[in-house]
Amino acid sequence: MAPGERSEEAYLWFSTVCEAVQEIPPGKVTSYAHIARLVGKPQCPRQVGVCLKHLPAASTDPGKKSPEWHDGNVPWQRVINAKGGISPRGPSGAARQAAALRREGVEVTQNAMGEFLVDFGRYGWFPSMLPSEAEEVESSDEEDEDGDVDGDGDEEAADAAAYHS
Repeated sequence: MAPGERSEEAYLWFSTVCEAVQEIPPGKVTSYAHIARLVGKPQCPRQVGVCLKHLPAASTDPGKKSPEWHDGNVPWQRVINAKGGISPRGPSGAARQAAALRREGVEVTQNAMGEFLVDFGRYGWFPSMLPSEAEEVESSDEEDEDGDVDGDGDEEAADAAAYHS
């Protein structure tokens, strides 16, 4: 593997997180922990943060292609910490995230300590599953009651095994 190149496992994790974050609607926020839960790794909220921290910038050079996942197609600003705060990430990083959220209509306040906060009660997005997965479940419900095409239960068992691996 070349220096700076991600392993296949790391690339799959990064892609999974980016795809999940893309599903957060404009004007809504969720937590790193909730994204980790939605992608089946509830023990990995910090790793969600690491993915978003290392999200590259979109290319501004018309002759240069942007990476597949970048800050222009992954709404990183919509993910905040479990307390409803914007995690500091270097000089002016939190202020930049607050400004991006405000452009989407999210009210961001600042407390006496200078921390940026968002009201989860008003702007929180906490579905039990990703909307894309809900669509898959709905379409599989049309196959039969247990999501199994031939009625023998194999798909349900395979899904359960895949979730725990």
